[in-house]
Amino acid sequence: MRKILIVAPAWVGDAVLAQPLFKRLHELHSGLTLDVLAPAWTLPVFARMPEVAATVAAPFRHGELALGKRRALGRELAARRYDQAIVLPNSFKSALAPWFADIPLRTGYVGELRQWLLNDARRLDEEALPQMAERFAALAEAPGAPLRPLAPPRLAVNEVQRGVLLSRLCLDASRPIVIFCPGAEYGPAKRWPAKYFAELARKFSAQGHAVWLIGSKNDEDVGAEIELAAVGACVNLCGRTTLDEAIDLLSCAALVISNDSGLMHVAAALGKPLLALYGSSSPAFTPPLSDAARIVRLDLPCSPCFQRVCPLGHFNCMRQMTPEHVWRQTDFAKIHAS
Repeated sequence: MRKILIVAPAWVGDAVLAQPLFKRLHELHSGLTLDVLAPAWTLPVFARMPEVAATVAAPFRHGELALGKRRALGRELAARRYDQAIVLPNSFKSALAPWFADIPLRTGYVGELRQWLLNDARRLDEEALPQMAERFAALAEAPGAPLRPLAPPRLAVNEVQRGVLLSRLCLDASRPIVIFCPGAEYGPAKRWPAKYFAELARKFSAQGHAVWLIGSKNDEDVGAEIELAAVGACVNLCGRTTLDEAIDLLSCAALVISNDSGLMHVAAALGKPLLALYGSSSPAFTPPLSDAARIVRLDLPCSPCFQRVCPLGHFNCMRQMTPEHVWRQTDFAKIHAS
């Protein structure tokens, strides 16, 4: 009976992309107990993964070293008697708690002078493993072993909670629902313009669809901007739901249109028809792992730049991706069949 601790990434999208690793570990180890150590804001994602037995909240602020806290956490983890820890972030501090816990096998990629914290330190071949999900999943295999095809992420839905939520928010689910996810935590270079979302909302509303905006409290301003410009064509839920609730609401969608964000990956893991809008980032690295997803991008010479703000000032990778261009990508047959 093997017991493995995953030290998880801090971003919601990366959390979703770790699930193929979890699936592979269960294939390799019958009767596996797999726990996840992660920041509190990502725990609702792991709670929707059947492969995860338990979650442990990492008591650190983003970027905080907090050696004393990490030592105390290590003592707590030691009592759980893990056989292995797999450290997914490449930072020095992320490898400290498993080291303080003296977990016998500590696996991860070489990075930030942390080789002495890991006794199974792997060198990453970025060309052989171009996608983040592949890099995570490869850590399940023996060093140098070929990577098997990835099992796509799949998140569970709480149907009882969803029904209560629809009632509390007074949402009408009788019409086909299109959900927009207009936020992106990394920065504005990943965000399609608010006025474009508003124009698209008016188009969908005219076709008889309900349009919902979903996002975190950080997306409240852009949600309000879209709502105002859409003139009654959408319901703005940005900042009104927890991540746990957002997962259940996304499961109602006949179509999701999203920037490259954590909610985009959540929608993909729910198997929802999805238009994923890429500008400054690249689907070659973090694509939505779903056959129901369609990538929308312009392939400009300056894209992807992977910057938080457009370094050239023109933001053409998103500005030239017009609402009409995105509208033409929409498969209405798929919407009505859902």
